[in-house]
Amino acid sequence: MKKQLWSTLMLCTLGLMGCGVEDPPSTNPPVDTGPKYNTAAKLNAALVGKTLVMTGADIPSHPNGYDEDVNYGQATQCYTSVTMKVEGEQLYKVTSALGTLRDAPKVLDRGTCDHGATSGQLEFTSTTVLLENVKDDGTCFDVTYTFPGGVVQEGRGVLSQDGKTLKLELFFTTQATGHRCASGAPGASGVTLQGKPFTGNAVQTYTLQ
Repeated sequence: MKKQLWSTLMLCTLGLMGCGVEDPPSTNPPVDTGPKYNTAAKLNAALVGKTLVMTGADIPSHPNGYDEDVNYGQATQCYTSVTMKVEGEQLYKVTSALGTLRDAPKVLDRGTCDHGATSGQLEFTSTTVLLENVKDDGTCFDVTYTFPGGVVQEGRGVLSQDGKTLKLELFFTTQATGHRCASGAPGASGVTLQGKPFTGNAVQTYTLQ
């Protein structure tokens, strides 16, 4: 009898199996592996208080849909950098450092955008920012930025799952179609600009700081 009791105690001590002792409950919360930025509230929470910077190779060839190498007068799209300070859900302070367009002296002349030579600076502060139609999988959201003077940029965007990179494909209002999430994620084909198929790259890439 003593030998049998000793054997049982040894089994309980070595294995803790079948002796009325349960493993302690886990204190680690379940890991959420789903998309992090699939609502407007989540996007705003991730962006407010951040500084968004686009420079170098992150500047597309066709910002707002217009070739950076073409002289469009005051609407020329040659940039050195663009910085957006997100101070509130509706308050984006945008600073655009203009590059230098070389060898294009007249309007509609085609030259070369020199990103390394800053020629001036423009500053805008949004009056409203609308994030909507956010995809459940976090791959796209529609965005509309409104600035004083009737300047409106509209299009679609996506925030990377690590929260470090924001991509925006933007066009001036009423000029484009097929540029919303209903037609695909940023960079998808099928965009028309002023009634013609758009074949350039208008996807602006910002690093969150």
